[in-house]
Amino acid sequence: MAEQQLGVLKALDVAKTQLYHFTAIVIAGMGFFTDAYDLFCVSLVTKLLGRLYYFNPASEKPGSLPPHVAAAVNGVALCGTLAGQLFFGWLGDKLGRKKVYGITLIMMIVCSVASGLSFGNKAKGVMTTLCFFRFWLGFGIGGDYPLSATIMSEYANKKTRGAFIAAVFAMQGVGILAGGFVALAVSSIFDKKFPAPIYSVDRALSTPPQADYIWRIIVMFGALPAALTYYWRMKMPETARYTALVAKNIKQATQDMSKVLQVELEMEERAEDIVQDPRLNYGLFSKEFARRHGLPLLGCTSTWFLLDIAFYSQNLFQKDIFSAIGWIPKAATMNGIHEVFMIARAQTLIALCSTVPGYWFTVAFIDIMGRFAIQLMGFFMMTVFMFAIAFPYNHWIKPDNRIGFVVMYSLTFFFANFGPNATTFIVPAEIFPARLRSTCHGISAATGKAGAIVGAFGFLYAAQPQDKTKTDAGYPPGIGVKNSLIMLGVINFIGMLFTFLVPEPKGKSLEELSGETEVEK
Repeated sequence: MAEQQLGVLKALDVAKTQLYHFTAIVIAGMGFFTDAYDLFCVSLVTKLLGRLYYFNPASEKPGSLPPHVAAAVNGVALCGTLAGQLFFGWLGDKLGRKKVYGITLIMMIVCSVASGLSFGNKAKGVMTTLCFFRFWLGFGIGGDYPLSATIMSEYANKKTRGAFIAAVFAMQGVGILAGGFVALAVSSIFDKKFPAPIYSVDRALSTPPQADYIWRIIVMFGALPAALTYYWRMKMPETARYTALVAKNIKQATQDMSKVLQVELEMEERAEDIVQDPRLNYGLFSKEFARRHGLPLLGCTSTWFLLDIAFYSQNLFQKDIFSAIGWIPKAATMNGIHEVFMIARAQTLIALCSTVPGYWFTVAFIDIMGRFAIQLMGFFMMTVFMFAIAFPYNHWIKPDNRIGFVVMYSLTFFFANFGPNATTFIVPAEIFPARLRSTCHGISAATGKAGAIVGAFGFLYAAQPQDKTKTDAGYPPGIGVKNSLIMLGVINFIGMLFTFLVPEPKGKSLEELSGETEVEK
């Protein structure tokens, strides 16, 4: 077997890190910014939506979203994302990365704005239109997963490819912080302009009618950064790997990359033979694919699935933690606007301390330690901390030990981001052949989202106390938080075992990893 790689792709592999790499990170990362911003900011305004649209003057407590409505508002975006990952992943291999990339961005911008314009002033109308647009927003966001990862991995050089894809993913952290800061800014301005009494003093006036603008402004703001990058997204040429290996137009690929790299690239004579080799044109459902990539695909899908169960269930414990530490006072002691401020403050602090640093640790270390080591370490640490919270759970919830509780909790999610949350996104963009790369990444990501749905909803019911009298309104009794945490620890441990199916792509070219350079002499 002779290893043959196209000259234009070799040039990309050995290119020095330069401006276009960073442009690509920002352009590809903006989708993730919007994604994280959107999923995060809705968790900041659900309490306000409850006060506005489900107000009951007779109740001691402010209005809150009924369980099925809360589940719908959070769940439709995840379902939309899952569908979008599969559909646009497949489309990205059929039509090319660049074309599809523009479509997903427009969808995200339009639906972000539309979800803030939901119709009517009755609960049913507002919630229905909000859910409708959030589904399609999720659909667009879903397409961004496989495309951003694929575009970045195909543009990057061999040496720092991991860090570049990780940097795109780390834009999620920036989006989370932006969501927090926007909510803090908007709620403090409204709090100053429209002072309102607290709920226990005056139930009707505690949520001024102007508060309806707050959640709409926060939700719509996410469209702004995405809209700003649209022009640059359209100016980026199609990736050389797609043009050469999938569209089989080597001349075009060479011209495009000459411009990007700002060097003269020559086209080789035997280039056409490399690309036309029939043995490299097997499909996704062929025996050949199963033989070469079956186990790695199982490794990518299973680890992402297991990780997301644990990762998305974190929101369940957040409110217990915040009220336990006293970061968020009792709902009846605040007015509606101030509540948004307090929730945003607490969530932003947690994000600043645990979530965001984890992303950048991955960027710094991934090309030194490798994907495999980081993923294994992350799953291991998550298992340890989940168990360390779960077994002495009754000890942690006592007021004196709450600082320890927050530290343990923060560390769990630090190691999710400096660990499998980042690596499960990076590896599928590196190990599959170019003509199936975006599809396989979409499949892996969609399995992950299925895990997220299990994590966010399965555990919402599971974490309910076993005692019927103590459950949240509208929920049946579950297995309790302690047992839920033990289950999550076990899930992380299984994720650690499945990591052994995933190959290590560090320092190799994409063609070497996917077997696309193997052409017999």
